[in-house]
Amino acid sequence: MSIIETEATLHEAHRDNHTHRDVSGGWLRPAVFGAMDGLVSNLALMTGVAGGSASPQTIVITGFAGLAAGAFSMAAGEYTSVASQRELVQAELDVERRELRKHPVDEMEELAALYVARGVQPRLAREVAIQLSKDPEQALEIHAREELGIDPDELPSPALAAVSSFGSFALGALLPVLPYLLGATSLWPAVLLALLGLFGCGALVSRVTARGWWFSGVRQLALGGAAAAVTYGIGSLVGAAV
Repeated sequence: MSIIETEATLHEAHRDNHTHRDVSGGWLRPAVFGAMDGLVSNLALMTGVAGGSASPQTIVITGFAGLAAGAFSMAAGEYTSVASQRELVQAELDVERRELRKHPVDEMEELAALYVARGVQPRLAREVAIQLSKDPEQALEIHAREELGIDPDELPSPALAAVSSFGSFALGALLPVLPYLLGATSLWPAVLLALLGLFGCGALVSRVTARGWWFSGVRQLALGGAAAAVTYGIGSLVGAAV
């Protein structure tokens, strides 16, 4: 009894501890990229205009214009990209579906050969391939995973990617505009809030990556700060020349 209880305890511990984070990136990539792009691009755009000695009203208008243009551009780009990828996958699945219908034996042997290449004994590999090939939809799913490296049931959604990108970009781009809406008349409160936002976003991303929160936060802050400094310098040069 003690052995059984010990084994059960070990199984439960393994089950509870053996969990993985979401690595598919279906939501993470467009959301993180959108927020970072919104923060960096709008901060850089506003600092560039401010470097040219523009009025606070002009800077605010520039910020909102950058927010709208960038958010729609991100959404359109993500939708087109993911939709094209999904259409390509569907086309490849149609090819595999036709092959399974026209040449079922050849496809079964192909599947067995894949298992043999992974170290399964030829006889056992063939028996497994025969069993799995009895259901056409199951066979299609397995061939898609083994040959194409995709799961037909977990294809990314173009609409979800577009909405996620639009919302995250708009949220990030709004951050440097907020101080002006709350009464600020100089650029520095906007820069400070945007840099804090970049650090916070970087630190938040570290929760789903192997990097430490401090490293991720400082990295994003440095990249965003460098972009703002460069555009401010360009704006100052252009403003002085004009």
